[in-house]
Amino acid sequence: MAHASRRRGEQEGENDVEAMLLGRGLVQSGQTAKAAEAQRQIADQLADGAPVETVTLSNASGVSARVLTYGATLQSLTAPDRDGVLSDITLGYDAASDYAERPNYYGVTVGRFANRIGGGTFELDGQRYQLTQNDEANSLHGGVEGFDKRNWRIISVESGPVARLVLALTSPAGDQGYPGTLEVQVTYTLNDAGDLGILYEATSDAPTVVNMTNHALFNLAGQDAHSDAMDHWLMLPASRYTPVDNGLVPTGELRPVAGSVFDFREPRTIEQGLREASDRQIVAGCGYDHNWVLDKGLTEGPELAARLVDRGSGRVLDVLSTEPGLQFYSGNFLDGTVVGKGGKAYRMGDGIALEPQKFPDTPNQPDFGSARVEPGRAYRHQMIYRVYTMR
Repeated sequence: MAHASRRRGEQEGENDVEAMLLGRGLVQSGQTAKAAEAQRQIADQLADGAPVETVTLSNASGVSARVLTYGATLQSLTAPDRDGVLSDITLGYDAASDYAERPNYYGVTVGRFANRIGGGTFELDGQRYQLTQNDEANSLHGGVEGFDKRNWRIISVESGPVARLVLALTSPAGDQGYPGTLEVQVTYTLNDAGDLGILYEATSDAPTVVNMTNHALFNLAGQDAHSDAMDHWLMLPASRYTPVDNGLVPTGELRPVAGSVFDFREPRTIEQGLREASDRQIVAGCGYDHNWVLDKGLTEGPELAARLVDRGSGRVLDVLSTEPGLQFYSGNFLDGTVVGKGGKAYRMGDGIALEPQKFPDTPNQPDFGSARVEPGRAYRHQMIYRVYTMR
């Protein structure tokens, strides 16, 4: 009887999570909006002596985000659990200089082109461009010296009903092989409801391709928790995904998720499916490292792209975006050799990435849409990390 009672309790807990993931029983603040604060200070310096600044955005509910100028990096995102206990829910480093000396994409802004471009090359208007290659033969996250390895300029820092930070970067023509001089801005905002907004904007003086996102790795139990993130519940509103070859470059196919371990339309834990060696895509990615084709498509305003829940802490993360795809990476290549915040050695599955973006290798895949940016027509990607708790 005791066993049956315990199992009923577990089942009820799972049902509660499933209901919440599907949009029922959400618990969000109903408080009147209060002022949010932005604080700026020198954090560290690079090997050449250049200062790295940090700006912390915080609200009255205990949510705070710390952003570094180096890499326009989300260094930390702190949020309360259901009991009000605060924890940093992102992986990364304590020292700003470590992001330069031991790059691992933790929380950085990636560009010009997030994810992989196969062979590090693409054609535009009849001309072929060779990019820097940093992922065997491919170009990954903008190449050898992507946007994550630049010290961005602070344009403005504001407190008020919404705390705001605006960062800027100039990427000259030929940077990493890309055409066109690109003027880029990243705007971080935090409101009292717990919405951390990230807006990417770029203009070019010549036709080029652009695809930018944030590469935060999340563990909603807290980055210093004794548990990994594989027991988190995940929901992805996507009926298809893009299979990859052995180099993790999409093959061009848009494959239905139905009947496979890639089906997260109904919420389930991440660990279910991770060891399904019968699915060759799991073998290729050593787990999940794939792009999902969001049913919502490309949208004018940010819409739900993913929902993640940790039952233990009660924390919930919604990822919203205007982009048509989402790369879900289950932390497969964390191997314990990198020591992060608080001296913790990050191991496989300790954090996951949920990266809204255009599809990988879009410039080489005619069925994937377009990543083209023209002079006079700005690139714009608006995304939101929304954090709150379930009861």
